Amino acid sequence: MRIVLSRTDRIGDLILSTPAIATVRRSFPDAHITMVTSAYNRVVMERNADIDELVSLPRAIRPERFGAHFRNVDLAIALAPRSEDLRVVGATGAAVRVGYTYARRYLARLTARFFVNRMAISEADPELCERDPHRVVRHEVEQLLDLVALGGAREQVADLRLDLRDEDRAAVAALPDRPIVLHLAPRWFQGGSTLASTVELARRLAALGRPLVVTANAEIGDAIEAFAGVGAAAVLKDLPFFHWAAVFERAACVVTVDTGATHVASAMRRPTLVAFENRYFRLASQEWAPYRVPSRSLRKPQSDDEASLAHFRNEVVDGVADLINA
Repeated sequence: MRIVLSRTDRIGDLILSTPAIATVRRSFPDAHITMVTSAYNRVVMERNADIDELVSLPRAIRPERFGAHFRNVDLAIALAPRSEDLRVVGATGAAVRVGYTYARRYLARLTARFFVNRMAISEADPELCERDPHRVVRHEVEQLLDLVALGGAREQVADLRLDLRDEDRAAVAALPDRPIVLHLAPRWFQGGSTLASTVELARRLAALGRPLVVTANAEIGDAIEAFAGVGAAAVLKDLPFFHWAAVFERAACVVTVDTGATHVASAMRRPTLVAFENRYFRLASQEWAPYRVPSRSLRKPQSDDEASLAHFRNEVVDGVADLINA
């Protein structure tokens, strides 16, 4: 049996797909499984033994042309509700082609039928979640497990997977053990949070009685320089992916506004506090919440007036204190 799985979007979403991928492997142990990623997110799968082959969709090649290289497969599953992944899967011509989209994306529901012959409909809808605070949305992991079940993969595996090696841990071994890790991303500095407020938050986290380690991706640019004087044991920018994950593995708690970092922390099984954007909080805090770890999900304030910022900082500090003292 030959299987193609496709997910070409974000790193965090591919991490959330690893239980579904492991479920496909456990359900079809003798199958040859090809994983299609983008060049950006392929790092998640580079060490994953649940697949036999890893290929990346080149930007310059149309998904239909790329997918046609896999015309001899029996099962193809689009793990993301995106046109690119659906088109890859459709072009395989597999007897069973599985994908999903959202209930109120009516055009997508119509066009998806050209590419897949088994389709799931996700209940995730940001507008409906905001209108109805009691609306339940399953975690993305659970939705993906149901998706692969449509293709016959029913021997479920629930755990997220990232494969650290001893050299990854050795690269960060000089860091203090069980620190609070504050991961910086641009959303700390916009939409109900500011650079100055985040610097003050870092100072307060450093005063909680555990070492503070600050990590950051390249997107924040020179803003990282503002954190040199917050009392952190280390300020680390743009680490290699698995070294970054190894920092999280050492953490007593990870603090972030970034869903990718949230899912890396969950894969490392570390307590996590995540502050989601104010808009569509009810959806995000269900579908992309920390997975199977102690956690707090906070809603960023609507505005960045000082009273709102101070209240937000207090919520973060209190939440972290609860997690590290649990």
